[in-house]
Amino acid sequence: MGIWLITIFGLLLRLLFINKAEGLWNDEYISWYVASQPFTNGFFENVKAQCHMPFYYLYLKFFMTLFGQSDLLLRLTSVIAGTISIHVMYLTGREINKNTGVISALISALSAFLIYYSQEVRLYSILFLFSALSVLFTIKLVKKQNPKNFLGIILADFMIIATHTIGFVYVFFNILIISILLFKTYKKYIIRLWIIITFIILCSSPLIIKIFTTESFSQWWGHFSIAKYGFLLTDYFSPILTNLVDSPAKFFYNPTPEFFIFGLLPTLIAIFWIIKAVIKKEKTNLYLLLSAIGVIIIMTIAAILGKLVFITKYSIEIYPTLILLAAYGAVSINKKIIRYGLISIFCILHIIYLIYSPIAAPKIKRAQGHAIVADLINKSNLKDGDIIILEYYPQSRFEKYVNFSKYKVLSIDKGNFHYYMTPNTDYSRAYKEGKKIYRELFASNTNPYLKFRLYNDVIKDMKPNQNVLVIMLNSVAFYPSNVMIGMASDDALYEKVPLLFLVFSHIKSQIFFDLSENLTRINFRSRGDWAAIKFTKLNNSIQE
Repeated sequence: MGIWLITIFGLLLRLLFINKAEGLWNDEYISWYVASQPFTNGFFENVKAQCHMPFYYLYLKFFMTLFGQSDLLLRLTSVIAGTISIHVMYLTGREINKNTGVISALISALSAFLIYYSQEVRLYSILFLFSALSVLFTIKLVKKQNPKNFLGIILADFMIIATHTIGFVYVFFNILIISILLFKTYKKYIIRLWIIITFIILCSSPLIIKIFTTESFSQWWGHFSIAKYGFLLTDYFSPILTNLVDSPAKFFYNPTPEFFIFGLLPTLIAIFWIIKAVIKKEKTNLYLLLSAIGVIIIMTIAAILGKLVFITKYSIEIYPTLILLAAYGAVSINKKIIRYGLISIFCILHIIYLIYSPIAAPKIKRAQGHAIVADLINKSNLKDGDIIILEYYPQSRFEKYVNFSKYKVLSIDKGNFHYYMTPNTDYSRAYKEGKKIYRELFASNTNPYLKFRLYNDVIKDMKPNQNVLVIMLNSVAFYPSNVMIGMASDDALYEKVPLLFLVFSHIKSQIFFDLSENLTRINFRSRGDWAAIKFTKLNNSIQE
């Protein structure tokens, strides 16, 4: 009875505030867009162009085909996986003992991190489910080597790889610990298995090389710091979520009583539980933890090399392991008053924060939601033939919410910005040398080439009373001109700032200045991370 109450409670937490008025933000929008393409015309091509594997898009497409494409329906697909995961974590913990199963389910149900991603149109909720199944069948296989358990671990690990591009890192360490634990019994077969794995790795080396050499700006918004480890643990074991997209460079960036009570205290309790589980001297616990640490080490190396940003969701495959160890450590405390006291404190802190905090996981707004852009456009009273300038994202990112057919649209986005910054600079060169190429532009706060392009593409042919609406994403363009000038003159500071933040801060200010010289500013609106400035041409006097 208890596990079903926990599961229902977890479901209710995942349904709270699920209908986000801001709409899908970029990553979610990509999920919808790929899944919405026909199998015969664009689906596989778009999957191929993404950084993740195809299963999640197939999963999403299945529900979209049956039930439609509303934002609420899309979010409910993650709720389903998130709720099933609670029960799977119970089954996983029950392989140790029933109490461990109950606490594993309880931690999963209350997890702010899992609640958040159970409301996201992204792969992480279903990826956690597959990872929980992987841990479940790992434990079952170590205890009993039968065909059912072998098949279970094979399918679970295969689904992880089929869902997450870097899922193979977790699967590698998972197979490694199983091999170590079963080596004495299946020495001959395990040696053969690793010969096959070595062969697969060699055959996959071109793909691995491609992953580590592909030029993309998509991972250029943050730098690795030791503080990331702290935020990973607080994201996993406290109700405060800090590292969803990027986190501050310092762990104690906000040393308030709220952070210490709701962020640090439950995390320290969970760490104590994990240590308690490991020192029980049970080999399976130790190897599970070492496997998780192995994943973190690989992520750290990739982050230092600049190939991914160290954010919590990319390590979600290890989360079921950490929950299981925390649950086992919690129930293994001998003194009842301490055991139940710590469990009560952990749960109460989560519940209080989830209920009362305006930024608790279910209440977090999608500040980059693309429906906000539609709202800003609708409230701008544009006429047929008016011009919209989109900064950072291309027009296709908003077509679920906006019909652009009445307008002329110019996109200066993260895929084509180099065409507007300087002449004769291609994407590859901008990626490799952008900091060097554009530094003088940032330092001088001028860009004659962008001004020329804007005049020819927008201003020159405007008619009287025609409008231009500029849509800006402030979360990637937040440096004012005077700050840009200062950063460009400071070598150490300039090196630390991601190029895209510099580029789009520069583009934002330059477009504002250039349009202000020739047109009349009518109004300004902002909502979430978005802002819209409307300009109009009142007469024929345009400065060339």
